[in-house]
Amino acid sequence: MTCDQSVLRKKFQALKGHFDEARLRIWAAAEAQSLGRGGIGQVAAVTGLNRRTIHRGLAELAAEKGLSPQRTTDRVRVAGGGRKKLTAKDAKLLEDLEALVEPHTRGHPQSPLRWTCKSTTKLASELNASQHRVSQRTVCDLLASLNYSLQSVRKTREGGQHPDRDAQFTWINQQVTEFQAAGQPVISVDTKKKEIIVDFAQKGREWRPQGEPEKVRVHDFEDQQLGKVAPYGVYDLQANQGWVSVGIDHDTAEFAAATIGRWWREMGQPLYPQAKRLLITADGGGSNSYRTRLWKLALHRLALETQLEISVCHFPPGTSKWNKIEHRMFCHITQNWRGRPLISRQTVVNLIGSTTTQAGLKIQAALDTGKYPAGIKVTREQMASVLLKPAQFHGEWNYTILPTV
Repeated sequence: MTCDQSVLRKKFQALKGHFDEARLRIWAAAEAQSLGRGGIGQVAAVTGLNRRTIHRGLAELAAEKGLSPQRTTDRVRVAGGGRKKLTAKDAKLLEDLEALVEPHTRGHPQSPLRWTCKSTTKLASELNASQHRVSQRTVCDLLASLNYSLQSVRKTREGGQHPDRDAQFTWINQQVTEFQAAGQPVISVDTKKKEIIVDFAQKGREWRPQGEPEKVRVHDFEDQQLGKVAPYGVYDLQANQGWVSVGIDHDTAEFAAATIGRWWREMGQPLYPQAKRLLITADGGGSNSYRTRLWKLALHRLALETQLEISVCHFPPGTSKWNKIEHRMFCHITQNWRGRPLISRQTVVNLIGSTTTQAGLKIQAALDTGKYPAGIKVTREQMASVLLKPAQFHGEWNYTILPTV
């Protein structure tokens, strides 16, 4: 249960001038008790009372009900009584604590904790080594008073942005809209993170009989026979369907093109029997990099096989997270196998193929046992055979490969 903080704050302001510390403690404990789980933290945050004070009030309430041997006392400290705060006795305590937490902004770039985890235990230890006397619990309270909180890093920086970044997104959106309006297929492609095939721990949990966790290896070493797999995916934006080829060899441009071809034969062609064109949206790097000659040559061979005009739009550098396949297909695959050891290649195929969502996502998956050697060089003569038509806007990112007849 959550509380209306403004109402609770008004109560506290009205009562603190009339209640002594004992009555105020009991009132705070009663409010926390009425809120249920998390009530102590909520009352402490609004009133500024120490959590230990509220716990003491709860113990006193329990004692009155006969639930605890503890008994209340009538003793009340006079105004100004009790131990003085550490910050009142140690004027440099807060300053030194901030210098440890934020060394660059607080003028202490050589902080001893610059390259270590700044846990409250280590902060307390470092302060004690600097002639302060402070406990780990007090460090928690002092950090809260300085408006610090536990936070994880946030992915917001995308590196150096290309000046035509937004214009390229606009171009991609226009191309997708035009293709879909004409009933032509639009797909998003990418390679999922390579996975080691072995019975080792995966992040996440799943429901199992109590006391019967799945047993896996302690050390996450690659199995020399099974090795790794590279899942390359194709996501159909309009149909909300996808295909994933689980490759056991190198993740190359030929593997990427072979996966697109397999998607077309198994899923694309039955859905779009009248299609003459295909639009691919892809990252700017990896096996489908716009710089890779083999990618264009492999698409040329696919265009000859399918007789489709294959248009490609690459996302600008540093923007791969906006690729639709990432947050419409791959994220759900990762969720589906959380906490499940990938003990075989077929396990990976089965887990991918069984991934669904409430929005109707359907995925087909298959093992690709083909060989895709790395380091293949494409000659100028081979590239000359590719009928490639660059777009007027950033032809290196946007181009169409035509089938020759």
